[in-house]
Amino acid sequence: MNRAVTESDFLVIGSGIAGLTFAIKASGLGTVNIVTKKKEFDSNTNYAQGGIASVISPDDKFEDHIRDTLKSGAGLCNPDSVEILVTNGPERIRELMEWGVHFTRTESGLDLGREGGHSCNRIVHARDLTGAEVEKALLARISSTPGIRLFEDHTAVDLLTGHQLGQAMNDGIHCYGAYILDNTTGLVHKFTARTTFIASGGTGQVYLHTTNPDIATGDGIAMAYRAGALIADMEFIQFHPTSLYTKNIGGSSFLISEAVRGEGAVILNSRGRRIMQGAHPLEDLAPRDIVARAIDYELKKTGEECVYLDISFRDRKFLEERFPNIYNRCMREGIDMSAEPIPVVPAAHYLCGGIITDTWGRSSISNLFVSGESACTGVHGANRLASNSLLEALVFSTRAVEYLTENIDRIRDIRIPDYPEWNKEGTFDLQEWILVQHNIEDVKRLMWDYVGIMRSDTRINTAYRRILMLAEEIHSYYKKSTITSRIIELRNLATVAKLIIKGAMTRKDSVGLHYNTDHPEPDSELRHVVLQSRHEPVLKNI
Repeated sequence: MNRAVTESDFLVIGSGIAGLTFAIKASGLGTVNIVTKKKEFDSNTNYAQGGIASVISPDDKFEDHIRDTLKSGAGLCNPDSVEILVTNGPERIRELMEWGVHFTRTESGLDLGREGGHSCNRIVHARDLTGAEVEKALLARISSTPGIRLFEDHTAVDLLTGHQLGQAMNDGIHCYGAYILDNTTGLVHKFTARTTFIASGGTGQVYLHTTNPDIATGDGIAMAYRAGALIADMEFIQFHPTSLYTKNIGGSSFLISEAVRGEGAVILNSRGRRIMQGAHPLEDLAPRDIVARAIDYELKKTGEECVYLDISFRDRKFLEERFPNIYNRCMREGIDMSAEPIPVVPAAHYLCGGIITDTWGRSSISNLFVSGESACTGVHGANRLASNSLLEALVFSTRAVEYLTENIDRIRDIRIPDYPEWNKEGTFDLQEWILVQHNIEDVKRLMWDYVGIMRSDTRINTAYRRILMLAEEIHSYYKKSTITSRIIELRNLATVAKLIIKGAMTRKDSVGLHYNTDHPEPDSELRHVVLQSRHEPVLKNI
């Protein structure tokens, strides 16, 4: 069956804040195709409750936001990237408001919250539904912008690169789009583009408990790695300290925003003792890695299933208005946060590493740009400062378009090779889907038990041996079965799990989000773990 190639100037993989921002701005330069896995535009953006960090208050300074970000990053941030992030922040916030985002306001202006690691109030928010508010406004703008086509319920399979056609690689790897699966028909199509933009989000679903949506399976990172892109800092997984604990927990966990602690909430053990008192100068507003480790230590020491987040001393009306989403979810679980503490546990939340990019969003593969959680821009270092993630997506998606605008003539001259149709010869419909589901659960349990908040050489090495066996079995399924979205996700989960484990194995120290009990101190020379397919991991400065 001959299937037409779907062509565009720009192919965007992912429909969160990074991808939509890029698409809106790139539409002024050419045609844009957006590929998204879900009809509902499910993304980490929608799940972001807290807000966007930016220097808005006259009492705040760029230097303070920069210092807070660098401090949280534990010495592994790129100072140039951090300065770009912070100084571009106010303009990006103003632009969002022009695009129809309604942030919470007070009589004197924007209501600014405070979260862990910040030295002052600088979190712009839309109550506790900031991500959903931003996503709604961006989608509305997309729908009214000519030149943009949305392909819902489509899953990216692999990037189209020059070396797949036997092109010489002495001038580097070039990307010309991707093979894309239409989930409704089961057909794989060629989506070609002069510029491909990965904005497919993070890897939270590689862990048993995560605040991320079901689609956060590391697809963009896995594809880029297979294509030969440079990847870094995969061992730095941020576990959010406070996700809602319920007896029927499993899969995606409901996040209790750090903004709750910003409004004065404290973390208690089952005996009512404040576990962060004396653990860090900022106590309950300490950086997330500090708080998550303190909770993990408390749970292991006591054998309890959860700790408790207490904001019951605040007025019920205030809680209903400031945190309507959290308040209502807790009430559905039978928890009145105005009268009792909220049971919470840590959950995998954010990947600080990803595909290495420069400050214009360019990856090591020509014509391939990356932004958002899939990217490693150097902004987050070893631990992301709260509410810098949405800002990073806005700033670096915008900078990617700025670079493309400056180089549009050269980009328009790119000639796209003729790629073959997707080859499904020798494959068949796999009937034993229970095996695939069990493999997904095996990967998630392996990562949760062995490569979680607290690690050791024994756990990491055991995880590596097991992931190699799992990956071989999963590769066998992938090669012989008719391709489906779930098979693709399983393949990608195994790939990113291996990258996280390789990063953790290579780093023989503890820094930021990576804590190894056998190497509890940071190395005297802090470096990044850089990964590339067909090469051994290396520690280097980037």
